[in-house]
Amino acid sequence: MALGTSSLTSLLFLVTSSLFLRSPFHVTNAQSYPPLVEGLSWDFYESSCPNLESIIRNQLTKVFSGSIGVAAGLLRLHFHDCFVQGCDGSVLLVGSASAPSEQDAPPNLTLQQAAFQTINDLRGIIEGQCGRVVSCADITTLAARDAVYLSGGPDYDVPLGRKDGLSFATINETLANLPPPTFNTSALLNSFATKNLNATDLVALSGCHTIGIGHCPSFTNRLYPNQDPTLDKTFANKLYGVCPTSNSTNFTVLDIRSPNKFDNKYHVDLLNRQGLFTSDQDLYSDNRTRGLVTSFAVNQDLFFAKFIYAITKMGQLSVLTGDEGEIRANCSVTNSDKSFLSGLVENEEIGLSQF
Repeated sequence: MALGTSSLTSLLFLVTSSLFLRSPFHVTNAQSYPPLVEGLSWDFYESSCPNLESIIRNQLTKVFSGSIGVAAGLLRLHFHDCFVQGCDGSVLLVGSASAPSEQDAPPNLTLQQAAFQTINDLRGIIEGQCGRVVSCADITTLAARDAVYLSGGPDYDVPLGRKDGLSFATINETLANLPPPTFNTSALLNSFATKNLNATDLVALSGCHTIGIGHCPSFTNRLYPNQDPTLDKTFANKLYGVCPTSNSTNFTVLDIRSPNKFDNKYHVDLLNRQGLFTSDQDLYSDNRTRGLVTSFAVNQDLFFAKFIYAITKMGQLSVLTGDEGEIRANCSVTNSDKSFLSGLVENEEIGLSQF
């Protein structure tokens, strides 16, 4: 049957429009990415677990509908993993009294337990559908990407193929690699330089503080004994209300403008002297990074582009690939953990897919 003019026009519109529809997990043509390290690829699980990214996104959509705060927890987990011993899932490992893990280091004591649980839940769901083929390190990286996207930030591709580490770093090694919130810009630049990350990467990745919370001990150095002169006075008065003492256990949002949305308002906060941490506000005080803060504050698309480049670059730090590392059955322990293995034997009704 011949198509009428209006029908033909509608059909052509639909066909033409479909050519420009962006696949939710393949956006490389629209964004500049850093070179991939050997062993990682954009389609690593194309054959072994083709629905991997949909599985993770669908599950996290459910998780965030109950608590969007978990998104910030997952993003922070990825950063704390990659900066210590590389992106190998070592931050996920649980230690003991005689052998404390990275989780026992002071900077990691406030990592969200809900974020750890979410990674292990994803581990079980993915294994149930694909078998044990996806590493916890890759799950953590993909979860961070979806934490950004599902909070209103940009979507981007994630190179995959990481293996899980066989050990965790010591507390001292963890402390030496995680820059504290009291660092000034000089100390931050030095810390990031050891990871081959530059000033642009620093200011872009600091934009992760557009979601999440900060605990009083992380910023009361700006209130007690003397108020930081770079702190907006009205904002400071609100912080005194949250933290009546320097060691208060209270917390507040990192971005006062849109605390649950991944956008460029964090950088706008810095322009208004409303950055929470020293490591935040000093980015605007320091001439080496002030221009970047201003550029991101007035151009969200620019911030998103630089953020994608920086987090992809960070996500490839000292990765294990190929025959290195392993794929954990439980993200909290290595496969050689005897207590975990004996627990499986004693509880045969518990399938690996639940971990």
